[in-house]
Amino acid sequence: MSDKFDYDLIIIGAGVGGHGAALHAVACGLKTAIVEDGVMGGTCVNRGCIPSKALLAASGRVREMRAKSHLKALGIDVGEVNFDRGAIASHADNLVLKLRGDLTNSLKRLGVDILEGRGRVAGVQKVSVGDKTYTAKDIILATGSEPFVPRGIQIDGKTVYTSDQAVRLETLPQWVAIIGSGYIGLEFADVYTALGSEVTMIEALDVLMPGFDPDIAKIAERVLLKPRDIETRTGVFATKITAGSPVKIELTDAKTKKVVEVLEVDACLVATGRIPLTKDLGLESVGIAPNQRGFIDVDDTMATSVPHLWAIGDATGKMMLAHAASAQGIVAVENMCGRATTVDYQSIPAAAFTHPEVSFVGLTEPQAKEKGAAEGFKVATAKSYFKGNSKAIAEGETEGLAKIVYREDTGELLGVHIIGIHASDLIHEASAAIRDRQTVQKLATVVHAHPTLSEVLDEAYKRAAHI
Repeated sequence: MSDKFDYDLIIIGAGVGGHGAALHAVACGLKTAIVEDGVMGGTCVNRGCIPSKALLAASGRVREMRAKSHLKALGIDVGEVNFDRGAIASHADNLVLKLRGDLTNSLKRLGVDILEGRGRVAGVQKVSVGDKTYTAKDIILATGSEPFVPRGIQIDGKTVYTSDQAVRLETLPQWVAIIGSGYIGLEFADVYTALGSEVTMIEALDVLMPGFDPDIAKIAERVLLKPRDIETRTGVFATKITAGSPVKIELTDAKTKKVVEVLEVDACLVATGRIPLTKDLGLESVGIAPNQRGFIDVDDTMATSVPHLWAIGDATGKMMLAHAASAQGIVAVENMCGRATTVDYQSIPAAAFTHPEVSFVGLTEPQAKEKGAAEGFKVATAKSYFKGNSKAIAEGETEGLAKIVYREDTGELLGVHIIGIHASDLIHEASAAIRDRQTVQKLATVVHAHPTLSEVLDEAYKRAAHI
């Protein structure tokens, strides 16, 4: 390290992205500090991925044990199944505390300095934390995001709330409205219905789950929504939500802009996406500002337009996933160490941990066709179903499919979409294949163990390759 600087690298934000960057920086021999003004672990550990998965695990067990006809088919007979809401909430809290502690300890053990307070850029290669200013050869902004709350929505944290409050599971409302049908909305609908709540899901677009491949969304609606205590509204905005008892939700038609219904429910979860935390970062001190959407512009190496200033994670808007942030952090450190590398976003998978799970990597069929039209190639698809998979049949979990999207001319795999048991684990084979730009012809020759769920992908590859 040069004597000119206090640190080789200062990272502002100790979420999953910042933590991953710090670990890699130490491995690369960089003297590193990380700045955090809240709790270590950021959104994922404290208010997102981790506590929500704990709730899904517990509520999923309740759902499974109450599915008596399913268990009876396996030769199992259970009595009445009860649960303790407070104990389920504590399970999530305890997991958060453990992982937050593990994260903090891992940084300390490796000699990363933890600077507590609000971190701001104080000039080129300078960071202020409270009334102190530090210098660093390089700076990474890893400030994350927060839930987006549209205008007209009154959040009180008790009857109207975002996922930040929902993960605490302080109450189980009898009837809850969920605004949005993306990952967050689907996962909480899964938790609430498993524990006995009725759900109304409200989506502004004309179709539910607009971010998913259409074939997956169709099955998800049939499997995850219709059999459960969930009613849906599409093509309407929640233009006004008033907290209280009851919560009043004014629904406005997306096309006519007229109020078409006023719902009265016990609670409302606002799951309308996330926005970057990029205000008041001192960026003006180096002559840049967030773009119109609030994100910090970076190139493929995660560098901003200011030398030695990098940004990763939700703050960049590239791919708002914890593991994407971690990958970006590693890429930023590699580049600051002189090893040119970029993030391959096409091979980064995503998953919704519903029951059954949904996962995907790469392009949806409509996205692939759009790319094909622009670049002059045709797109083909192949599907295989869990109902024909021996392991799924043995488990009694046969709902779902695997769909692959590929180039008709070269056979290159462009996207894979799965809904079914353990979909979040199965997707990584496809992720590696897309990273390596594999063809369906080559993938069709990979031998999968029998009987395993992975054969659902094997079957899809063989269908595509006509084997």
